Amino acid sequence: MGLIFLGASEAQKRTQAPILAQGNIMRLIFLGPPGAGKGTQAAILAQELNIPHISTGDLLRSAIAQKTALGILAQAYLESGELVPDALIMAMMGKRLAEFDALGGWILDGFPRNLSQAQALDRLLQILGQSHPQAVNFNVATESLIARMLQQGRKDDNENLIRRRLEVYQEKTTPLINFYKQRRCLIDIDGNLTPEAVNQSIRAKLSLAVPV
Repeated sequence: MGLIFLGASEAQKRTQAPILAQGNIMRLIFLGPPGAGKGTQAAILAQELNIPHISTGDLLRSAIAQKTALGILAQAYLESGELVPDALIMAMMGKRLAEFDALGGWILDGFPRNLSQAQALDRLLQILGQSHPQAVNFNVATESLIARMLQQGRKDDNENLIRRRLEVYQEKTTPLINFYKQRRCLIDIDGNLTPEAVNQSIRAKLSLAVPV
């Protein structure tokens, strides 16, 4: 499947311009296991920097709700119990990153999930003329993750299922973490801290001013 992008008139429907100057554009990937708090931190930092917080889950839900061509295709896969193919996800991502509000930076929440998606993202950014992102990896102790996810109260969750989910995450993302580490664009964040302390740590490592 080829990548599909927005035309200029459609993209400019998102009219809020980012506040960052061209030389200080923040393109960030937030990585971390389920329960690490990366979604919370992405939302906070995106609001502070006035750049979009983008997750594949939100992209899928929006495309399906709006009944776009890509959304209809994605819904067909989901209804048949299949995973949405990477090519379809990348097509949605290509459209989103080409929109006006994303031209001045963005935060990708939990994407890419594996090495092949990271390589596809590289090709997409080259097409879009956007620079490589900085990866932010949230490290949280396994027992803390289990406690957090049990507290969240998902009805199918039990400790054994959560442990297996975390093992699968590690298996899939270790090559991804190494990919960004070898590129020297990975920073590690201690996600065991309070949300406020985690936010300050992210800003410090990205050399951002702490808001008053």
